[in-house]
Amino acid sequence: MTVTLRHSWYMTVRHLRALGRQPAWIAVTLVQPIIWLLLYGALFKRVVQIPGFQGGSYIEFLTPGVLVMTAFFGAGWGGMPVIDDLNRGVIDRFLISPVHRVALVAGRMVQGSIAVIVQSIIIVVLALITGAHYRNGVGGVVVMIFLAVLLAAATTAWSYGVALYVRKEETLIALMQFLLLPLTFLSGAFMQLNLVPGWIRGIANYNPLNWAVEAGRSAAMKHTDWGFVASRTGFLLALLAAALLFATRAFRSYQRSI
Repeated sequence: MTVTLRHSWYMTVRHLRALGRQPAWIAVTLVQPIIWLLLYGALFKRVVQIPGFQGGSYIEFLTPGVLVMTAFFGAGWGGMPVIDDLNRGVIDRFLISPVHRVALVAGRMVQGSIAVIVQSIIIVVLALITGAHYRNGVGGVVVMIFLAVLLAAATTAWSYGVALYVRKEETLIALMQFLLLPLTFLSGAFMQLNLVPGWIRGIANYNPLNWAVEAGRSAAMKHTDWGFVASRTGFLLALLAAALLFATRAFRSYQRSI
């Protein structure tokens, strides 16, 4: 376990250094959540006037949705650098080194999680400035960010594993486009589920993005149902474990193929 943690830290530092060499990318990823929050907040601000909408502030309703969506979208592209590493032979060199296979995935997951935390803090502060109220204080906000990190880590691991299987940027892009945006709109990120068609509510019950959104909203913005939050946290932890297993097995499959 100690070796795995040490190797994971080495890989995290590698990915952070690589990210640090792309200041334009860092700027875009930090500004993007601001654009999402302000854009969607302005576009849908009259939603609160729809009969049946519960709550008087759309920015409070929207904040957890934008926070989780930003984490989900960023993590969904986590497999793209893997394909670049494959094309340059970096993965092959790692596979003949003593580095633990789990660390190869965990390092990128941790790097992505750090990015999610920074983005989430930006969203939280901006929402506070624009009128949101976090009724459960710092603790509720921390839980909301933690749920976003869990979803992002699981999505990163899944994208990583898919990249090892498909090995083509075009295929990975097509798969991500097919999943990311539909799953976002098949959730309660932008609209209360009591106001959407029944078939969307049915899908949302099994949508990991919706688990994070609804539980995060409950933890930070409402009178919290901690049993509900705990159950959705458990679902996301199970999803993370399954995604990590999938990614590590993808390494074995790739290694057998070369």
